[in-house]
Amino acid sequence: MLKTLHNRTRIQYFLGLAIGFFFGFLLQKGGVCHYDIIMQQLLLQDFTVVKIISTAIITGMVGVYAMRDAGWVCLHKKSGSLGATIPGPLIFGIGFAILGYCPGTSVGAVGHGALDALIGGVIGIMAGAGLYAALYPRLKERVLPFGSFGDKTLIDLVQARNPWFVIIPVAVFIAVFLGVLEIVGL
Repeated sequence: MLKTLHNRTRIQYFLGLAIGFFFGFLLQKGGVCHYDIIMQQLLLQDFTVVKIISTAIITGMVGVYAMRDAGWVCLHKKSGSLGATIPGPLIFGIGFAILGYCPGTSVGAVGHGALDALIGGVIGIMAGAGLYAALYPRLKERVLPFGSFGDKTLIDLVQARNPWFVIIPVAVFIAVFLGVLEIVGL
């Protein structure tokens, strides 16, 4: 089904744009495009962001493997390394703490008129992407391969014959965690 889509670039662009608008709409409706909500999350006072991310993890994990089992998609694992994994989250976290937005929420905040998100977030995203592109040839040789751990997933690490033996317990764990957050009032 999706193999036909793979060969149609214009439809892919349109779907990407439509899904992006829908994603931004959901972020906005969820309240995570507001600076105050994000700052309260970083101060461990409001867990709206964690709830939305956790829900997205369950949805994505179940959805991707359900589509794989239905034959709609093929998964292509990519190898990873410490050099490729550690710098990105550190830069992301620093930017997140300074600005109060992540890339997705900054674009969503621009949608409701937050100029700080436009100037610091969107311009910062473009500057960071440009800097990464400019440095990529050096990073590719020196930094990114450091500490390679191959293309292992959690499912591979626990040597599960059936991925659902990992997906279901992880999804249940996250759902219980979300339930506890609700009970505690966070």
